[in-house]
Amino acid sequence: MRSRATTLCFFLFIAASSAALVHAGEITDMFGRKTLAPGHPNKVFSTSPPVTYMLYAIDPSMLAGLNFPVREWEKKHLRKSIRELPVLGGWFGQGNTPNLEMILRTNPELIVVSKYDSAMNDKVDRAMKTMPMPVVNVKLDSLSDYPAAFLYLGRVLGREERAEKLAAYARQTLSEMSALAASTAAQKRVSVYYAEGVDGLSTECGSSQHAELIPLVGGRNVHNCRAGNLYGMEKISLEQLMLYDPETMLALEKTFYGTVFSDPRWHRIKAVRDGKVYMIPNQPFNWFDRPPSFMRLLGAKWLANLLYPERYRIDTAEETQKFFRLFLDVRLDAQETHEILKP
Repeated sequence: MRSRATTLCFFLFIAASSAALVHAGEITDMFGRKTLAPGHPNKVFSTSPPVTYMLYAIDPSMLAGLNFPVREWEKKHLRKSIRELPVLGGWFGQGNTPNLEMILRTNPELIVVSKYDSAMNDKVDRAMKTMPMPVVNVKLDSLSDYPAAFLYLGRVLGREERAEKLAAYARQTLSEMSALAASTAAQKRVSVYYAEGVDGLSTECGSSQHAELIPLVGGRNVHNCRAGNLYGMEKISLEQLMLYDPETMLALEKTFYGTVFSDPRWHRIKAVRDGKVYMIPNQPFNWFDRPPSFMRLLGAKWLANLLYPERYRIDTAEETQKFFRLFLDVRLDAQETHEILKP
């Protein structure tokens, strides 16, 4: 009996191993290493929030860890299981690094990185070469990279059908925005100021990826300069902003948004006088920036409708519900949708 049981266990092990190999495939990772990777991995980790959010949209069950803890406002529309994942860090923002020991302990089947900071690339390469699991790189320098990134990750992760649906939405959105921007004459572009910080006096240059939605939808960023670094948050004075005199302002922080209309100093700016200061929605992740994510696809439509309501007519509430169903598997009712759009 013991011999039969042992033999049975052996064949079951062989069968399970064979099944795993059938669903596995050889991939070449970012270091040129050819390795056998699972065709449908159950544990995947990314070292940057934009990619982590992409993985969540494709299949939240495969996330092996987070870059930072789930924030309070994110909890309502994310799976509860996400809060229980280990926080493994990552390369993002200023001075952040991943906890390599914790990553090894978590033992993901695959690591996905997005290298966008040339000054940090060598550091990323050195650290990731020490990882025993395959490491792949996905390009996410701008929103235009998202369709291809979704498709690439879908192939690597064995979730092509799901990724194609997300890529199709991204392609359609980018096509709509490109047509809108192309049909907007330079002299008729709405001037926009992106107000960051609790005082509203930090912003982004026109060339910054943190403010790329403005030119994408045919707007004109009043802070026309070349970004000095990837982090951004350039300080300006209120006097300088008065000279810019933007027609529309986008607020990142609630503290600033809550005071801008009652502060007489800001009433010298056209956007404030006309009531065209808008709080950027941030459920479950910011629709505009910090960190940039796939939510910017919805943010682009929201912004295009704000700037050019006569030329880009959509029902933003209906579009928000559609987007949340597709990307987050969340069904919003009318009240929830209103709260998201009017934070």
